[in-house]
Amino acid sequence: MPPPADIVKVAIEWPGAFPKLMEIDQKKPLSAIIKEVCEGWSLGNHENFALQIADATNFYITEKNRNDIKNGSILRLTTSPYQTAVQLHERIQSSSMDAKLESLKDLASASRDITFAQEFINLDGISLLTLMVESGTDFGDLLSFTLTAFVELMDHGIVSWDTFSVAFIKKIASYVNKSAMDTAVLQRSLAILESIVLNSQDLYHKVAQEITIGQLIPHLQGTDQDIQTYTIAVINALFLKAPEDKRQVRRACARTNVIRSPTAINAEMAHQLYVLQVLTFNLLEDRMMTKMDPQDQAQRDIIFELRRIAFDVECEPNNSGSIEKRKSMYTRDYKKLGFINHVNPAVDFTQIPPGMLALDNMLYFARHHQDAYIRIVLENSSREDKHECPFGRSSIELTKMLCEILKVGELPSENCPEFHPMFFTHDRSFEEFFCICIQLLNKTWKEMRATSEDFNKVHVICVMTLPRVPCK
Repeated sequence: MPPPADIVKVAIEWPGAFPKLMEIDQKKPLSAIIKEVCEGWSLGNHENFALQIADATNFYITEKNRNDIKNGSILRLTTSPYQTAVQLHERIQSSSMDAKLESLKDLASASRDITFAQEFINLDGISLLTLMVESGTDFGDLLSFTLTAFVELMDHGIVSWDTFSVAFIKKIASYVNKSAMDTAVLQRSLAILESIVLNSQDLYHKVAQEITIGQLIPHLQGTDQDIQTYTIAVINALFLKAPEDKRQVRRACARTNVIRSPTAINAEMAHQLYVLQVLTFNLLEDRMMTKMDPQDQAQRDIIFELRRIAFDVECEPNNSGSIEKRKSMYTRDYKKLGFINHVNPAVDFTQIPPGMLALDNMLYFARHHQDAYIRIVLENSSREDKHECPFGRSSIELTKMLCEILKVGELPSENCPEFHPMFFTHDRSFEEFFCICIQLLNKTWKEMRATSEDFNKVHVICVMTLPRVPCK
C-alpha cells in the first residue's frame, strides 16, 4: 500500500456520464492514471486523452504540476493538448463563419494554458494567426478572439517578438489609428504594440513609424479606463525605447482625461502613470549630472540674471567704477543671494548631483514667480546672519533632495502605483515642485526661527510635503 501522503482523492468528470470518485497514486505515471480512467468509461486510445482542472482555468494536469492536485479536487477527462490543438488549428480555418467564431473563442480560452500553447505553437499556430490578421478579412468578434488568442499565446514567452513582419505591425497599428474601433480589438492591439516595442529593439523603429503619440492621445479622451491604461502603457514603451533626443511626451490629455476623471484610478492605471512620471523626470538626468563650467559665459549670465531680477540692477559696463568696486558689489549681492562661494558662485554648481539642474530651478523661480523670489531674497538678506536662510545654498540642497525623492535617473519599478498628481497639472512640474518647496522652506524657516544648525532639518520637513497618491 502506498503511503497516505501519496494518495489524493478526487472526482473525475466526463461529458454525459456520472462523475467517478477515485484515488490517485501520485507515484504512478500520469499516463497510467489516464489509461485507468479511460478504461473505467470503456474509452480506447488513452494517449489521446488528458486530465484538466475542472474550473474556469481548464489547465491541463502534467507531470510538472500534478502535485498541485488537492484532496477533493474535481478533474475533467478531456482530449489531449495535442489533439485539441490539431482540431482547433483546423477549425479556425473553416469557411463557416459560425464555426470559425466558436473555434477562435475556444482557442482564446485554451491558449491561457502553457501545455496547450506549446502544442498549438508547434503546429505553426502563431504564423497562422498572424496571416489571418494580415489578410484583413476578419473583423468584429472574429478579429477580437484572434487577437486575444495571439496575446495569450505570446504571453508564455515561447516565441520571440522579433519574428513578426512589417505587414503585421502595420495592420495592428491601423486598428489603433482608426477613430472608431471595437473596444476589445483596440485593447488587444495596444497590448501587442506595447509588447513589440518593449521586447524588440529592431521592431520598435517599425512601430514608431506607424504610430505617434498624437495618434494615441484620442484614446485617453474616452471613458474606458482599461483603454486609457493600455494607451499610456504604449506611450511609456515608446518613451522608454526612444533615442534621447526624441523623448517628448504630451501630458495635457493624460491630466484632463485620466487624473481629473470622476472614475477612481485603478492600480494598473496608477502604475502606468507612475512609469510615465519616472520616465519624464529622467529627462532631467543630463542636467543633474552636468557640472557648471565657471568659464562658460552663457552659464555665468544666468547667475547675473538672478542678481538682476533680485536687486533690480543692470550689469555695469566695464568702465563703471574700479574693478575692485565692482567685485565688492558682486560679492555683496552674491552673499545676499545665499551662495556658498560669494566671489565665484559658479563653483557652487560643480557638485553633482544636482549640477546645473539647481541653477535651472533657481532661474525658473526667478522668472515665473518673480515676486516670491524677490521677497525671499530680500527677507533673508535683511535677517541676522545666524537666522538667514541662504537662497542659493538652499536651492542646491533642495534640488538634490527632489532628485532623490522623485528618483531622477532611476528606472521605474515593476509594480509601484505611486505617482504625484501635480506631475500632470503642469508642463514644468519638476520646477513647480521646486517653487512650492522653496517657498514653504522659507516660511518654515521663519516660523521655526531656524539657524544654520537647523538647515538639514528644515529641508527634510519641506520635501516631505510633496502631494502624493498613496500606494494601495
